[in-house]
Amino acid sequence: MNTNIDRLHTPVLVLNASYEPINICAARRALVLILKGVARAEEHSHAMFHAPRASFPLPSVIRLLEYRRIPRQSRALSRKNILMRDRYTCQYCGRIFPAAELTLDHVIPRSRNGETSWENLVACCHACNNRKGNRTPEEAGMRLLHPPRPFTLHTGRHLMRLLGKSDERWQKYLFY
Repeated sequence: MNTNIDRLHTPVLVLNASYEPINICAARRALVLILKGVARAEEHSHAMFHAPRASFPLPSVIRLLEYRRIPRQSRALSRKNILMRDRYTCQYCGRIFPAAELTLDHVIPRSRNGETSWENLVACCHACNNRKGNRTPEEAGMRLLHPPRPFTLHTGRHLMRLLGKSDERWQKYLFY
C-alpha cells in the first residue's frame, strides 16, 4: 500500500472546543475537518501528506472550533466498532490482526437464534471462525478472551488511553 495512503489511516485524537477528548478519527477525516474550517490542529505528527499541489503536516490532535454537545449514548453496532472494541484482537486465539484479516463471529450462531448484537458479536480471525463453525465456543472447545459488551463511553475512553500511550502528543489531553 502507498505510504501516503497509509498515513491517512493514522489515528487522530478529536477534542471538543472545551479540550475534552470526544473521539478518535482517521487522519484523512481530520484533514477534511481542518480544511472545512470546522477544526484546527492542536498537535502535528512528524508525517506529511503530499497532494499534487500542496503538502500538509498530518495532525495528531485536532480541536473542534465550536462546542458540540455529545449525547450519552453507545455507538452504533457496526463491524468497525466491534473491531475497535475488541482492539483488533481475535477473541479466541488472542492474536492481533489488521481489520481486513478479521471477521465477526456470532458467539451463539445465528442458526440457533443468536442475535446480531453487541453481546453476541466478537472479532475473530478466519482460522478460529472456521474452527468454531456453527457451534458455540463451548461445543468447539474454545474460550472467549472477554465476554462481549456494548461499546460504552468507558470503552471509548479506555481506547483513547491505550492509543495515547503510543503517541506522546495525546498525553496532556487524556487527563481522566
